[in-house]
Amino acid sequence: MFKNIPKYFKIALLSGLAVYASSAKAQNAAQYVNPFIGASTSAADAGVYHGLGKTFPGATTPYGMVQVSPNTITGGDNGSGYSYEHTSIEGFAFTQMSGIGWFGDMGNFLVMPTTGKLKTSSGKRENPDAGYRSSYDKKSEKASAGYYSVLLNDYHVKAEMTAAPHSGMLRFTFPQNKQSRIQIDLARRVGGTSTLQYVRVVDDHTIEGWMKCTPDGGGWGNGDGHADYTVYFYAQFSKPIKNYGVWSANIPEGQSRKREDVESEKYQDMIAHSAILPGVKEKQGKHLGFYTEFETKANEQVLLKSGISYISIAGAKNNLLTEIKGWNFDALHQKAINLWDNALAKIDIKGGTTEQKTVFYTALYHTMIDPRIISDVDGKYPGGDGKAHYTDKFKKRTVFSGWDVFRSQMPLQTIINPSLVNDLVNSMVTLADQKQKGYFERWELLNAYTGCMLGNPMTSVLADAYAKGIRNYNVNKAYDLAVGSVEKFGNGDRGYAPGSIGIAQTLEYAYNEWCVAQLAHWLHHPADERKYMARSMSYKNIYDKDKGWFRPKDEKGKWVAWPDSGRMTQWYGTFETNPYQQGWFVPQDVRGMVQLMGGKQKVIADLNNLFDKTPENMMWNDYYNHANEPVHHVPFLYNRLGMPWLTQKWTRAICRRAYKNSVEGLVGNEDVGQMSAWYVLAASGLHPVCPGDTRQEITSPVFDKITMKLDLAYATGKSFTIVAKGNSADNVYIQSAKLNGKSYNKCYLDYKDIAAGGVLELTMGATPNKLWGIN
Repeated sequence: MFKNIPKYFKIALLSGLAVYASSAKAQNAAQYVNPFIGASTSAADAGVYHGLGKTFPGATTPYGMVQVSPNTITGGDNGSGYSYEHTSIEGFAFTQMSGIGWFGDMGNFLVMPTTGKLKTSSGKRENPDAGYRSSYDKKSEKASAGYYSVLLNDYHVKAEMTAAPHSGMLRFTFPQNKQSRIQIDLARRVGGTSTLQYVRVVDDHTIEGWMKCTPDGGGWGNGDGHADYTVYFYAQFSKPIKNYGVWSANIPEGQSRKREDVESEKYQDMIAHSAILPGVKEKQGKHLGFYTEFETKANEQVLLKSGISYISIAGAKNNLLTEIKGWNFDALHQKAINLWDNALAKIDIKGGTTEQKTVFYTALYHTMIDPRIISDVDGKYPGGDGKAHYTDKFKKRTVFSGWDVFRSQMPLQTIINPSLVNDLVNSMVTLADQKQKGYFERWELLNAYTGCMLGNPMTSVLADAYAKGIRNYNVNKAYDLAVGSVEKFGNGDRGYAPGSIGIAQTLEYAYNEWCVAQLAHWLHHPADERKYMARSMSYKNIYDKDKGWFRPKDEKGKWVAWPDSGRMTQWYGTFETNPYQQGWFVPQDVRGMVQLMGGKQKVIADLNNLFDKTPENMMWNDYYNHANEPVHHVPFLYNRLGMPWLTQKWTRAICRRAYKNSVEGLVGNEDVGQMSAWYVLAASGLHPVCPGDTRQEITSPVFDKITMKLDLAYATGKSFTIVAKGNSADNVYIQSAKLNGKSYNKCYLDYKDIAAGGVLELTMGATPNKLWGIN
């Protein structure tokens, strides 16, 4: 029965059957998912150029390769390809990124149902009638876990979509029309264009081909992210292909194809005047599209399904034929719901309002999009050397937004999805090996070493995984890569990082060097342990006692001029922050940081000021800026300062003020699961200050009861439950606690306490108990 299926797929299948067998007892959590939460890139609504959540509302499955989603925009800082306030849709793509800033990527294989005259360019939002994009009925737009639908006004077509892990299906309900059509823009890419495409008609229902996406075509960081990948597709239509063809734009040799060029009037005019080639069965070109036309009766449904692969057309075909055997859209949709119910059942909550449940399960949903699988159903995956590889030991994963997700997203997964963390380490180790690099990439996208953001976040993920017993990878090679990372990017013998973002870099590098010191200790490399533990104290070298805060130094070791607004100055030695926000990032040595800053009482007063001056809506600001990651551990510092009731107060306030069931429900970019993972952990009553240290801070849960299911391959217990007795909007303070029935007076747990399974029982009240948790 399982003869030709890789081992990890057998395990996943058996696990899925076990979950399915108990699904009658499990909560149907998928019903609470609202994919519109955060689905806006609007800088105007956010009040800052970073925009809002930047999530996508389309259909996907847990960590799936495919996301079938509406796209409203191709260019600009719109990484998800969609923004809720846009009034027209240019098509429905099969790949999307979630919650990212910078100039995005993916958005490949853009499908659009149309009627009437064929148009070969999407047109612009400012002039939608010039292209094939369509206005849509906002009231008709629906999104849920594994499903999206909308009514396209211009064509009177209802578009519905659902997904499987490696494939997707679209169902279009057409009006009566003699010239209805499905057209596919093969060149389309969110942050630019694919640079070369190929399409072939296989039979009267099937096409296949590929789209090559290189840095020359913009994409991630407008090419600066070095994304270089090929998407292969194998697509079938429910209605026979009879009247079909290809359009091909004449892109001159030497024409620049970066994002700004693709957006230009000149380039758009070239696309709009593409040659239309009826009946062409096979074509390769620089800007291709495919169309098939047919007559439709009123309310006639025409479907398209496609598998994709990053390996080959054969891989795409196998992915499709394995996952979607017929044309039953509703059955496929139900399978997607089941996958989400099973995945979201990792955490079961009791209590809370419907609004709070929606926020929680949508947040958990958003943590289950990346790092997505990139291996095909047969276990083959694209390697960093550009070759196909095979493994049955792990699932190859991609989209590692390291600087964001090491803080909450990956620590969350160590509890509820440790095999995913193991997959990620394997994926990053093999990537470095195949690319012959001696260090980990900090922000990986489709095998690219993109160089995005700063620090060495994979050292944190590795240290945290190893500390928690997640070790099914080449440990020695992983360690060597961690050492290589901090040697290539680190504070080094100089003891600080000079330059315009020297505060951020020095503090991040010091923490990363601490992570390597921990690994060196566990793996018995005493010389390395001493070396990197000493370097982890480098943060002290940029603290100016005269100014009472961290300050950047230049190449010669001299202080960079102190600005008039001092530590409140955005970008003064920092990245997307001010020094007041960045300066708290010394998770590896909180005690030393407090001493450096003048002692506990002074630090507490400064933290109180940080929170008290934060605006009520918690949008982008100069104080506690939850919209940006460097402060995400800060509310939990009160636990370390002997005032855990303030951790309880502020995490509950952040959960209430920064997360809502609305498009504007995320105060900043989702950042590939990080923003949502913070909520999932904090609302559950746990969060680390320092990944790599197994200490987990206890805080005030939002819900009455939270049960986390554990993986018996990594944990000894079946589940860990947190009960909050007497919990309410007013009763946010922990009065007392019991762990497995015994009185417990610490404001933290060790990870091993969670992995062992059991129950943490908290009694809640309206006023702080200043005697609990201060030991």
